[in-house]
Amino acid sequence: MIDTHCHLTAPQFDTDRDEVVKRAFDAGINKIVCVSDSLDDIGSCLRLAEEYAGIYATAGAHPHHAKKFDETADLEKIRKAAKNPKCRAIGEIGLDYHYMDSTKDVQKKMFRFQLELAKSLKLPAIVHCREAVEDIWSIVDEIDPGKMVLHCCTEEWEDVKKFIDRGYFLSFAGIVTYPKSDVVRDTVLNCPIDQLMFETDAPFLAPVPYRGKRNEPAYVIETAKAIADIKNMSFDELANKTTENALKFFGI
Repeated sequence: MIDTHCHLTAPQFDTDRDEVVKRAFDAGINKIVCVSDSLDDIGSCLRLAEEYAGIYATAGAHPHHAKKFDETADLEKIRKAAKNPKCRAIGEIGLDYHYMDSTKDVQKKMFRFQLELAKSLKLPAIVHCREAVEDIWSIVDEIDPGKMVLHCCTEEWEDVKKFIDRGYFLSFAGIVTYPKSDVVRDTVLNCPIDQLMFETDAPFLAPVPYRGKRNEPAYVIETAKAIADIKNMSFDELANKTTENALKFFGI
C-alpha cells in the first residue's frame, strides 16, 4: 500500500521521524511520497527519499508561498530537483482561496508556471485546491499537464467530474472518515476506482479513530478501510487496485 501524499519533513516529526517511518513500513505501507510544500522543503524531502528506498519525493511550492516566488530562480531550483530520480512529481502546487496568503492573481501566476514545468518535464502534478475549483479547472484545461491529481479532495462530485472525464486522478485523505463529510463520501462513491488514490496529508487530518492527534503514514489504512466500505469492495481489492494506480501515476 502507498501513502501518496504526506509531509514527513514537517517539524511535528522532528523528534521521532525514523520511528514514524518504521511504523508505516511495519503496517504494510511499503511506499511513501514525501511532498514538498515550499522551496526550502525540497532538499529535505530529497534527502529523506535518498535515505529510505521506499520513500519518494516531490518538488514544488504551495500557494501559501506565492508572493515570494521568483519565476526564474525558483523555477530553476524546482527543475534541478526534479532531475533527481527519487523526485516523482511536481507539487504540491495549486490555489488556496481560504487563507489568501497571496492574492488570487499572484497564486494563479505561480500555479501556471509550475504546471507548465510539470508538463514540460513529463512529471505528474500534485494539485492543492481549496475553494478554487473553477480557477483550477480553467488553468488545467488550458495547460493540460497530462498526469494530475487533486490531492485531499473535498469537492462535490459535480465540481470534479470534469477532472475525471479528462483522465486525472482524485486522492482522498482522513476527512472521508469524519461524520459530517457526506459530500466527500459521495465523491468517493462516484470516483472510478482506476482514478482513485488515498493519502494521509500527515501530520494533518488524522482519520478516525486518531482524529485530533498528529497524523502519520501508518494511519492511511483507516482511510483505506473507509473507502473500501464506501465502494463496497474488500480491503485487499481496494488496496491492490489503488497501489497499482499510484505506481503507474508516479512511475515507481
